[in-house]
Amino acid sequence: MGMTMTQKILAAHAGLDQVEAGQLIEAQLDMVLGNDITSPVAIKEFEKYGFDQVFDPGKVAMVMDHFAPNKDIKAAQQCKACRTFACAKNIEHFYDVGEMGIEHALLPEKGIVAPGECIIGADSHTCTYGALAAFSTGVGSTDMAAGMATGKCWFKVPGAIRFVLEGTLAPNVSGKDVILHIIGRIGVDGALYRSMEFVGDGVASLSMDDRLTICNMAIEAGAKNGIFEVDDVTRAYVKGRVQHEYREYRADADAVYEQTYTIDLSTIKPTVAFPHLPENTKTVDEITEPIAIDQVVIGSCTNGRISDMEAAARILKGKHIAKGVRCIIIPATQSIYKECIRRGYMDIFIDAGCVVSTPTCGPCLGGYMGILAEGERCVATTNRNFVGRMGHVDSEVYLASPATAAASAIAGVIAAA
Repeated sequence: MGMTMTQKILAAHAGLDQVEAGQLIEAQLDMVLGNDITSPVAIKEFEKYGFDQVFDPGKVAMVMDHFAPNKDIKAAQQCKACRTFACAKNIEHFYDVGEMGIEHALLPEKGIVAPGECIIGADSHTCTYGALAAFSTGVGSTDMAAGMATGKCWFKVPGAIRFVLEGTLAPNVSGKDVILHIIGRIGVDGALYRSMEFVGDGVASLSMDDRLTICNMAIEAGAKNGIFEVDDVTRAYVKGRVQHEYREYRADADAVYEQTYTIDLSTIKPTVAFPHLPENTKTVDEITEPIAIDQVVIGSCTNGRISDMEAAARILKGKHIAKGVRCIIIPATQSIYKECIRRGYMDIFIDAGCVVSTPTCGPCLGGYMGILAEGERCVATTNRNFVGRMGHVDSEVYLASPATAAASAIAGVIAAA
């Protein structure tokens, strides 16, 4: 029986010739990731069980991105615990204020993750790295602790759903619209504990940023991971970034898929997920009554990359956000922040009435830098719109692409670019 991409990666890391869906395995890890919320819990578990050193200081990463720069005393204590541990254990990939970025943008940018690798992170959106043809998935802090100590993690091998992508995207339509379309079609549990594997001629037309966005939100469909095959776009992205050897895997011709969906990219329109689930989608042209908004957030591990900043700047240039709307723009890494300065985007954003933040997850999880009050509505390029996700339980979050978010900020209502 043939294996999918994910199954081949897991088999290789488990030292097995063959694995199949439902099989329990123990796999070697190439990277273990934590942030300032999840790492302190993992550190306590690590120390509780008497471990002295991490399995490989070069294969553990900690990124202070959720509440850093620290928003309060508790956040400061959490980051201090991470700093102390990272220093004591000689962790090579520790990123703090001034060096950090949003973790799932930072690790690919720095070449820390690569094709064919097996990666766990104590953050559900660790599935982002499937864009680079890696198996990457979110775990709990206890699994992170065990991974740091042993370099291993157990998995139940997932089955797979194949998404055959055809055609090319229309202007002002991006990877965010693609994944919202898919989630709207299959639901938030449509890929429960399965691998979402993206193939087809249409993949070549998707940028790496599009792919990172699509894999980032695989978890919003309940998936164990999302993954793309390696192609010329992948190789161009990792060239000069990844400094270590990596291996490419492809699905066997007779790999078993539980379902197959064909997606014509040319038919996808600007899409918005209404409260309070990512599956509650409508295309913008299906909105019949104006939906007034109070805030727009453009950033996050889903859409804080340079192409997202470019889309926002292109639409905001020479315009001003609507009166009564707050627009918060968050470049995902320091490098992206600097590139925005070089390209003149910062002037465009500020002249349009926006505020620009240092890299942080902040508002996405209702942490800081953009909390919503009772009754307020926000269009966000983030990944979740659950009840109370960005603030008050009676606030509302509408998920959209950077182009749609920027156009909405100008209009004062949800609008397409």
